[in-house]
Amino acid sequence: MKPRGLASCSLEPGAAWRKKGWARITVRDIAAASGVSMAAIGYHFGSREVLLTSALIEAIDEWGTRLGRTLSAYGSEGASAAEHYEALWAAVIGSFTEDRTLWLATLEALVQAEHSDDLRRYLATGQAQGRRGLAALLRGTSEDGIDDATARSLGSTQLALFTGLMTQWLTDPVQAPRAPEGVSGLRALTHLVRSEV
Repeated sequence: MKPRGLASCSLEPGAAWRKKGWARITVRDIAAASGVSMAAIGYHFGSREVLLTSALIEAIDEWGTRLGRTLSAYGSEGASAAEHYEALWAAVIGSFTEDRTLWLATLEALVQAEHSDDLRRYLATGQAQGRRGLAALLRGTSEDGIDDATARSLGSTQLALFTGLMTQWLTDPVQAPRAPEGVSGLRALTHLVRSEV
């Protein structure tokens, strides 16, 4: 069982994660922010990376739940599928500003995974869950209703679009595409693919 406060301490405003980022935070920082000993962190999580990755995936999951609630409320107003999809992107783009630390942490974690097989496996599992979750969000169904083929095609493509847009917004938000531009670009790509059939 995790000590209370450990899973969330690194993602709370003003906590060690926000102050230092993924690469620079230490077990001592986490212990101080959560009010537990460094030994407790080692015992319950095994390593700093496991704790941070667990907290990161939990935060992304909570973000996905918030996004799903926002979109279901929007969809109930009689929006078309295209309007609903554009609303998805508007909400996602808003998150790149509101939850900037979270998204920067995902990029830092990917870089750190190059040096940790455990972290790479953990993140790969998180990506697999993300593919299924995104496909379910787009289909308006539960994750249990998404088969592997749909997760690998629809979910993977949406995840790729999400990641690409995230890096643009974190790097240069002034030039990064807005939701209508992103949807317009997808329509152009769809036309290009269809013209080859």
